Amino acid sequence: MAAASSSSIISLQKIVPTASFPFSSSPATLTKTFQTNLNFSFLLHSSNKVTQVQCSTATKYNDVGVDEEMDRIRRLQNGSDVRGVALEGERGRTVDLTPPAVEAIAESFGEWVKNSLEKDRGGPVDEDVIRVSLGKDPRISGPSLSVAVFAGLSRAGCLVFDMGLATTPACFMSTVLPPFAYDASIMMTASHLPYTRNGLKFFTKKGGLTSPEVEEVCDRAARKYANRLAKVSTLLTTPPRRVDFMSAYAKHLREIIKERVNHPLHYDTPLQGFQIIVNAGNGSGGFFTWDVLDKLGADTFGSLHLKPDGMFPNHIPNPEDKTAMALTRAAVLENKADLGIVFDTDVDRSGVVDKSGNPINGDKLIALMSAIVLREHPGATIVTDARTSMALTKFMTDRGGNHCLYRVGYRNVIDKGVHLNEDGIEAHLMMETSGHGALKENYFLDDGAYMVVKIIIEMVRMKLAGSDEGIGSLIKDLEEPLESVELRMNIISEPRHAKEKGSEAIEAFRQYLEEGRLHGWELDACGDCWVSEGCLVDSNDSPAAIDARMYRAKVSDEKHGQYGWIHIRQSIHNPNIAVNVQSTVPGGCLSITRVLRDKFLLASGMDKVLDISQIEKYAQSSS
Repeated sequence: MAAASSSSIISLQKIVPTASFPFSSSPATLTKTFQTNLNFSFLLHSSNKVTQVQCSTATKYNDVGVDEEMDRIRRLQNGSDVRGVALEGERGRTVDLTPPAVEAIAESFGEWVKNSLEKDRGGPVDEDVIRVSLGKDPRISGPSLSVAVFAGLSRAGCLVFDMGLATTPACFMSTVLPPFAYDASIMMTASHLPYTRNGLKFFTKKGGLTSPEVEEVCDRAARKYANRLAKVSTLLTTPPRRVDFMSAYAKHLREIIKERVNHPLHYDTPLQGFQIIVNAGNGSGGFFTWDVLDKLGADTFGSLHLKPDGMFPNHIPNPEDKTAMALTRAAVLENKADLGIVFDTDVDRSGVVDKSGNPINGDKLIALMSAIVLREHPGATIVTDARTSMALTKFMTDRGGNHCLYRVGYRNVIDKGVHLNEDGIEAHLMMETSGHGALKENYFLDDGAYMVVKIIIEMVRMKLAGSDEGIGSLIKDLEEPLESVELRMNIISEPRHAKEKGSEAIEAFRQYLEEGRLHGWELDACGDCWVSEGCLVDSNDSPAAIDARMYRAKVSDEKHGQYGWIHIRQSIHNPNIAVNVQSTVPGGCLSITRVLRDKFLLASGMDKVLDISQIEKYAQSSS
């Protein structure tokens, strides 16, 4: 096939305006990008002119069996997201999130949205009124993959709205905030993963798609992908429409702060007198500085890495990253700021640093949000994943709250909160230790910016009440586990069999516990829940589908009683098993790990299925 000409690129820019790209690229640069990444052809129809862009494929259709072609798409599913390698540069990993794959997935999502609307409305839906928005983080693969999304949605008959650089929470909010209120939205991001990765997150007005729903979309896309020849033509009869939703979203956040602070002296600038540092990690979170904080009167001097850069040159955009937290801490102390904020790439997660330079993420962030929520909703239930500490449970119950431990995976935790509320149990906060947190008052949406909004409002209220302690004082009585460790065991298997092998290992662990082969170890329980089918579940008639097997065991001995726990789980995103251990006594984690190695992994023969080198290295270390 012929390579894309410069005139083709110019026609392309009519449909995807230069403003929608986070970088200024010359036609020559764009030509090189599309020659490298777009291994399919499509027709661009704009201003009564049709241009065909064609690029060569690296793999001929007949070289690979249909089953392998289908598996290639299905393996892109990672829980409730789609993720893959979009650019070369990772040792041992080939590019699998290609434009043809993305186009098939986007088309299948468009069809899924149409079918869902027809079910909800009880009849046919006119395709011309199905409206879908697309946002993206600044990754350098975003422009070419965006074109594939536009093509796929167009093939499904959807009207497409290009939000340009956006955040994941904003994509969902574009389905509910007037006058936009789109039927669905896609966010193109791979969160904190390297620049070579990319992915898709899917939303409707009901929230993010669940793992089974994404599996349905990927199955449909796999069939399309396998049944098509390499050369695919798409007619974009209606070009994507560029919209500025982020300004509306920022205004929405500003209004929430103004209304809830209700400052007696300067209502429109309630953050006047506060200095707040933002570390956006070169992701999509810079807007929060200039379009939210600055306009509310805050001093944001000293903020870090606000310019979007898809190569992420400074550090991983991740509130769990030690470098990100250390740099933010240093900026807070140097500037004597009142608060520091760290966003991940797509701003569905956040962490903070208090005025004393103390990093607040993980259990500490959950505790901080719990303290705020339990003041507003006494007796509420807080849902977390099952890796949180025993001390966090005590922190919540001391404030009159209830702690529900649930499966690892932010969608699992959020969905659990939704189901509890449906059952009449007031669950106002759902948070995972990774920083994903959702509130009932905010559509059960994991929105890192909204979490920060809640913290800022509390900070201002405390100041107005005469307190100079800062938000860190809200968690000063939170105890930390004496010891904590996370280890990984890679699954020794071909990728297509890894999930099955991992499930077998997890179930063997459960069997050892139930048969009492691990002395002092017992399957953990939580309130009215019990451990069943690889997770902590409700005693209702419709438990949620399981996306990965996992168990938590409490560990006790005669001297200390319960002194720790171990959580073993199958990774949703990678072919490995994660082992988390916590202990309240010195040497407890080492002792627990050695029992795991000797009494289970070696005794059961699972060391032949799992690479236990990390376990071995830690178990052989001195206490």
